[in-house]
Amino acid sequence: MQRRVFAQRYFSLPDLVILMLVATAIYGLVSIGREWRSDFHPVTEISLSVWALPYYTLLSAVRGLVAYTISLVFTLVVGYFAAHSAKAEKIIIPFLDILQSIPVLGFLPGLLLGLVALFPNTNTGLELAAIIMIFTGQVWNMTFSYYASLKSIPSDFKEASTVIGLSRLEKLRAIELPFSAVNLVWNSLLSMAGGWFFLIPCEAMTLGDKEYRLPGIGSYMFMAVKESNTPAIILAVVAMVLLILAMDFVIWRPTMAWVQKFRLEDLPGVAPAEPLMKVWFRESKVVFWARAQVRLLLTRLKRVRFHYRHRRRGQRPVQPRERANFPSPFAGLAKLEFGRLGDRLTLLVYLVVIGFVAFGAYKLLTVLTKIPPATWVQLLKDTFWTFCRVAISLVLSTLWAVPVGIWLSISPGRLRVAQPIIQVMASFPAPMLYPLALALFFAVGIPFDWGSMLLIFLGVQWYVLFNVLAGALRISPELNRALDLMEASHWDRWKTLYLPSVYPSLVTGWVTAAGGAWNASVVAEYIFYNGTILKTGGLGATLSVATANENFSLLAASLTLMVSVVIIINRVVWARLHRLA
Repeated sequence: MQRRVFAQRYFSLPDLVILMLVATAIYGLVSIGREWRSDFHPVTEISLSVWALPYYTLLSAVRGLVAYTISLVFTLVVGYFAAHSAKAEKIIIPFLDILQSIPVLGFLPGLLLGLVALFPNTNTGLELAAIIMIFTGQVWNMTFSYYASLKSIPSDFKEASTVIGLSRLEKLRAIELPFSAVNLVWNSLLSMAGGWFFLIPCEAMTLGDKEYRLPGIGSYMFMAVKESNTPAIILAVVAMVLLILAMDFVIWRPTMAWVQKFRLEDLPGVAPAEPLMKVWFRESKVVFWARAQVRLLLTRLKRVRFHYRHRRRGQRPVQPRERANFPSPFAGLAKLEFGRLGDRLTLLVYLVVIGFVAFGAYKLLTVLTKIPPATWVQLLKDTFWTFCRVAISLVLSTLWAVPVGIWLSISPGRLRVAQPIIQVMASFPAPMLYPLALALFFAVGIPFDWGSMLLIFLGVQWYVLFNVLAGALRISPELNRALDLMEASHWDRWKTLYLPSVYPSLVTGWVTAAGGAWNASVVAEYIFYNGTILKTGGLGATLSVATANENFSLLAASLTLMVSVVIIINRVVWARLHRLA
C-alpha cells in the first residue's frame, strides 16, 4: 500500500510526454509572437547551421497550425451556410470556385504589399502574409469536402431530427458534425499537405528586386538551394520528415482513430489499432487533472450564470428545461420582423457583391486592354502546355492510384500497414524534393520540359490515391461475399463492383488533383536550381516571371486566363462527371 501511494506521487511517462508537448507549444507561440512584435526587417539572415534548424522547424509548424485553425473555422462556418441556405449557396460556391482556381502566388503581390503598408514598423505584416498564403493552400479542399458531406446527409437522419425536434445547434452537434467527421479529417490531412507544398514561397517571398524572408524551414531550404549547399538541403528534408512524423504521431493518428466511431459502415478489421498517443492521453494524470478542473470550472460558471439570471429578473430559480417550455409572447412578431429584415439584408448583400464585382471587372478590363495581342497569343500557347502537363499528370496518377488504392482497401492487413506510410508521404511537401528529383532527372537524361511534368505529378498523385481509398473503404462486404458465391472472375469483380464503387470518389480526386496541379505548375515550371533559373514554356512559369519582375499587367492576364480555364473545365468536364457519378 505504501509503495502504491508513493508511486502515485510521481509523473509517469505519459505525463512527461504531455508536459513536454505543452512546453513546446508554449515556446512556439511565444517565439512566433516575438517574431510578430520585432522591428520590421524584411530580409532575415538565415543560418544554415544544423543547430538553427530545430528553431526554424518549430516556427514553420506554428504557422502551419495557426493557418489550419483559421481554415477549420472558415470551413465550419462557410460550409454550413452554403449547405443550409440556398441564397448563400448561390453566392458562396461560385466565389469559392474562383478562389480555389487562383494559385497561392497569385495572392502574393497585393497581400504582401497591403499588409506591409498596414504594419510598417513590425514584422506583423510579413507574418500575416505567410499565414494567409498557407491558409489559401489549405482551406478550399476542406470547405468543399465539408459542404459536400452536409449536402449528402441521408434523408432519414434529417427526418428523424425533425421528428425529435432538435434545434439547429443540436442537429449540428449530433448529426452533421459526426457525419462529416471522417471526410473532414482525411481532407484536413490533404489540406495540411497543400499548405506545406507552398511553404518555401510563403516564407521566402520575392517581389521584383525585393526579397522578404521569415525564419522557418521553408526559407532555410530556399537559402540552401540558392547556395547549392547539398548537406543543408538534406538536413532540411530530414527536418521536414521529422516534423511530419511528429504531427502524424501527436495529431493525425489519434484523430483518425477517434473519428472511426462516426463511420456508418461496419467494416470489421479496417479500423486501425489504438494509437500510442491516444493511450498516453487517457493514462496521463496531468490530462485527467486538467479535464477535471475544466469541468468543475464550467459547472460553477453555469450554476452562477443560472442563478444570477433569475435573481436579476426577480424570478424564482427553475430548471432550464421547464423554463424553455414557456412560449414568448413576441415570438411571432420577432419572426415576422426578422423575415422582412432578412430580405432587405439579402438584397443589400447582393447589391454590395454586384457593385464590388462590377468595379473589379472594370479595373481588370482596363489592365487587360493594355496587353498587346502578341502577348495574348503567347499566353494561350503557355496555357496549352500547362494544360497538357496537368492532364498527363492526372492520367499517370490514375493509372497507379486506382489499382493500388483498391488493392490496399480489400485487405485490412495491407491497409493497416500502408495507411501511416501513405499519410506521411502525402504530407511531405513535394517542392522540397524538387532539387533531388531534378538531379536524378538530369542524371538519367530527362529534359526539364518533361521533368516539370513529373514534378507536378509528385504533388498531385496523393489527391487521387486518398479519394480512391475513401471510396474503396465503402465497398459493401456483403456484395463482395456475394461475388465470391457467384465465383466471379477478377475482371468481373473489378468491372461490376470495385470500379463503380470507387468512381464517385475518383471524380472528387480528379477535381482536387487538377486544382492542385494548376497550382503546382507555378513552382514546377520555374525553379532556382544550382545557381541558375530553370524555366519551361507554361502558364505557371509566366506567373512566376510576372511576380518576380513586378509585371502586374502580365500577372493579371495570366491569373485571369488560368482562372477562366479552370472554371470552364469545372463546368464542362467535372460537373458532367459528377452528375454521372
